[in-house]
Amino acid sequence: MDTYKTLNEVLVSLFRDVNDIEQKAIITSEFSDITNNDMHVIDAIGIDRPKNMSSIARELSVTVGTLTISVNSLVKKGYVDRQRSSEDRRVVYISLSEKGVKAYYHHKKFHEQMIDSVVKELTEEELEALVKALTKLNTWFRSF
Repeated sequence: MDTYKTLNEVLVSLFRDVNDIEQKAIITSEFSDITNNDMHVIDAIGIDRPKNMSSIARELSVTVGTLTISVNSLVKKGYVDRQRSSEDRRVVYISLSEKGVKAYYHHKKFHEQMIDSVVKELTEEELEALVKALTKLNTWFRSF
């Protein structure tokens, strides 16, 4: 099998498998009312401080309009809170509710387990090569 064909098969399979496994692992009975995409919005909002819609949309590489649809749904389900800025009422800050924070940590735990299981299988040299290659791949995807 040539390198092109192997890389293509591995990347397509890896993308599909990570999505499927993540869906099964993080959308539990406790979080059955949200999607994998919702969980990534929750992750982008984060727990540090409230964020405006533009910064969240930029992080997710989506439009503010697309993000608004997801945020509206997450507000209705009780995962996200909106708050207007006291300095400029046009600015709306988004933060996680208590329920959203629980979902955030649930998602974070899945990612930690995934990375831990990959790292323990690799030598230091393999890990370094993997990080370098994936960083280059990520740069290409981000520029696309």
